[in-house]
Amino acid sequence: MKSIRPVSDLRNNFAEISRTVHETQQPVFLTKNGYGDMVVLSMEAYENLQFESEVYCKLQEAEKEAQINDVRYSPKDVLRSLRDTIGESEDV
Repeated sequence: MKSIRPVSDLRNNFAEISRTVHETQQPVFLTKNGYGDMVVLSMEAYENLQFESEVYCKLQEAEKEAQINDVRYSPKDVLRSLRDTIGESEDV
């Protein structure tokens, strides 16, 4: 369930809001005069959101590349390429 609070709670109940965002890893939405104004997140939740966004963008790029390129690689080809890149023999 979304946590929606007036922006004045940020000043008056900062410790409680901080505890909430850290314990739940969910955002707290703050309103001003009844309208959405800002969102408060813990640093960890924000970093996770940024990471997921970057991964999503990379997946979108890969899908676009796959649409314009007919080259496909088998799992063995990918593993062989990775091993060659890091200089590991296939016996490992």
